[in-house]
Amino acid sequence: MKRIRVVAAVVRRGDAILVTRRPDRDGLRGQWEFPGGKVEAGESEPDALRREIREELGCELTVGALLLRHEHRYPELEVELAFYAGALASDQVPCALGVAEIAWAPAGTLAGYDFLEADRAVLGELERRSAP
Repeated sequence: MKRIRVVAAVVRRGDAILVTRRPDRDGLRGQWEFPGGKVEAGESEPDALRREIREELGCELTVGALLLRHEHRYPELEVELAFYAGALASDQVPCALGVAEIAWAPAGTLAGYDFLEADRAVLGELERRSAP
C-alpha cells in the first residue's frame, strides 16, 4: 500500500481558520481541507509547508509549532498528516492559485464544511489546540 506524508497549516485570523477546497477532479467534487500538501523527498516538513502555501495561495507562511500528527488509511493509500500552526503576515491576502476556493471559517463552524475524511477525524482537536 502506498504511503505519503502530508503537511497542513492551521492559520487563524481573529476567530477564523483558513480552509481551502480542492479542485473537482475525475467526477469527484472537491472537498475542504487545511492548506498544504505532500512532503517531497529530501524536504523538511516546514519547508514543504512553506512551498505548498506559496504554490496554492501565493503567500509566505511562518511555520509555528506542530499541533497534531494523525495517520489515516484510505482503501489504497495511507496518509501521515502533520498539522502545524501557521501565520500569514497581516498584509498577505491568500489567492486561490492551486485550490478551487478559500474560506475563513469562523470558530465552531469547521464541522459544517465537507472535509476530507482524513481531516474530519481531527477537526475539534485542531480547533482546540490552535485557539489563541
